[in-house]
Parts: sequence; C-alpha cells; structure tokens
Amino acid sequence: MESSKEIGCRAPEDPVLCINDYDFFGSAATMNMCSKCQKDMILLKKEHAKLAAASSKDVVRRSSSSNESELALVGAAVAFADLASKISQVKSKEGLKKCTACRKRVGLTGFSCKCGDLFCAVHHYSNKHNCPFDYRNAGQNAIAIANPIIVAEKLNKI
Repeated sequence: MESSKEIGCRAPEDPVLCINDYDFFGSAATMNMCSKCQKDMILLKKEHAKLAAASSKDVVRRSSSSNESELALVGAAVAFADLASKISQVKSKEGLKKCTACRKRVGLTGFSCKCGDLFCAVHHYSNKHNCPFDYRNAGQNAIAIANPIIVAEKLNKI
C-alpha cells in the first residue's frame, strides 16, 4: 500500500474556529477567520490605506515647518484611532450575543446583569458569575429615596 505522501494527498485538517470567537470555521487561507471577519479586515485595511494617503498629502502640503507636520501626523493618528473605534463598535453591535462566563450563544434569551455583562440561564445569578455589583447598597439607597424622613414642624407655644 502506498502512503499519502507518495500519492500527493494530504490528510484532512481538523476544523479551526474563527479567531474572533465566532462559532464559524476559518481556514489557513483566510488567516483562521470566518468570511465575515475577513471582509471586515479587508475593509479596515482599505480605510487605513485611504487615511494614510490623505494624511501623507496633508503632510506634504504643510511641510513648511516641522511643527505643522508633527501636528498633521498627530491629527492623522487621532483620526485613525477614531475610525478604528467606530469599526469596533459596529462590529460589537452586530456580533453574536454570548454568555460572558461560558461563551455560549444566548441570542434573545440572554440575561443582562447590573454589572453590565450578558449571561446565559445558568450563569445569570450573581453568585454564579461573581458579580461585582453591590445589591445591598443599591437596595438601601432605593429605599432611602422612596421613603424620605418626615418630621413635623414644632408648634409655637402661646
């Protein structure tokens, strides 16, 4: 019998999940990313190239003094940081909803905790996910606001 090396065939590789914690599979050709993550990466690179081209033109125009060129580079860096944060915010809004503790997909049945995280049915109790939110002080403050202390005015003596 001939081995797979002699024939020229490769053994099938194990499937690899997307590196961005999606439940889709990636491949070596897409840098272990799913197709959606790869598209987002390509768009981010295009936006970065456009921004770099625009900032280089701006630097050439303002190259009359070194201080102005430094300001232009700083402005380009700030603009790129804003663009990257907007893309990450859009990506996080569109992303799958997963439990913070076990990374299980929760979809519409997820429970949002007062600590700001999203949990599945198993981990939504505060003692199951070590919640840092202080429920006791929050309850005391709510009761104090709802029930103000009422003191009657003293009567003037005749």
